[in-house]
Amino acid sequence: MHRRLTRWLVGLPPTLFLLVFFVAPSLIMVVASFRFPGDYGGLAPLRADGHWQLTLETYRFFFSDFIYTEIFIKSFGVALATTLICILLAYPLAWLIARSPKRYRDLMVLLAILPFASNFLIRVYAWMIILGPQAALARALNGVLTGLGFEPVSLLFSPFAVLVGLVYVHLPFMILPLYTNLDRHDPVLLDAAQDLGANAWHRFWRVTWPLSLPGIYSGSALVFIPVLGMFAIPELLGGTGDILIGNLIKEQFLGTRDWPFGSTLSIMLTVAVLLCAGLAAWLARRGAGRHA
Repeated sequence: MHRRLTRWLVGLPPTLFLLVFFVAPSLIMVVASFRFPGDYGGLAPLRADGHWQLTLETYRFFFSDFIYTEIFIKSFGVALATTLICILLAYPLAWLIARSPKRYRDLMVLLAILPFASNFLIRVYAWMIILGPQAALARALNGVLTGLGFEPVSLLFSPFAVLVGLVYVHLPFMILPLYTNLDRHDPVLLDAAQDLGANAWHRFWRVTWPLSLPGIYSGSALVFIPVLGMFAIPELLGGTGDILIGNLIKEQFLGTRDWPFGSTLSIMLTVAVLLCAGLAAWLARRGAGRHA
């Protein structure tokens, strides 16, 4: 009885948190996606003239126009590219921190998460200055391109600027899980592999890499999912052709005030994220079983 009560007391707060801040808002969005838009924005009354005012029009509209599917595909492509670049940049840094003397690790971790000490918008505006047409980086690059006979390029308000901003903001979310994972690796395994004749590359590929996959999966989830819903960075650093699904959802709620269609887009994004999370979990279990 005491053990059951303890389980209830421990499990009740997170359960209530999920119900209040995830399940309930999701249900509200599902119901809103089947409603009619109001005459002046928002939602029309749920009941009128004694009848429920529900419709599938928003879903029909979503699936009838390929432009929304195209924006979804582009958003997934940007999220995937951001995740892969974060892995390539974070893995060496996390490995360096994990292999550094213990007295330096805390300082190196602090430096990795130091950008979080400043405001998000300030960091994005800083990149607007760095990538601006009069900045040293753009002038140097365009000077080289002009000397080689190419047309000058604009770094700001471009897909390149969006990708740089997304990688910069989300890179710490990849570093920390990888560092936590790599720090727990037993160096005896590498010594044993070396005694068996494995060179540095084989030791990494056969020992370190498989053991670090849980950290990669965790970091990828922490990067991929937030990037899918990001709208501030594409809006500030991107051009008119860099609209992602997050920008489209924001525009439906705050711009055109078509809440039912915005809810439909949010539901479709949630379903897509859950499918990706399920696929990632299945791949992780398959990989763990293969290396067991």
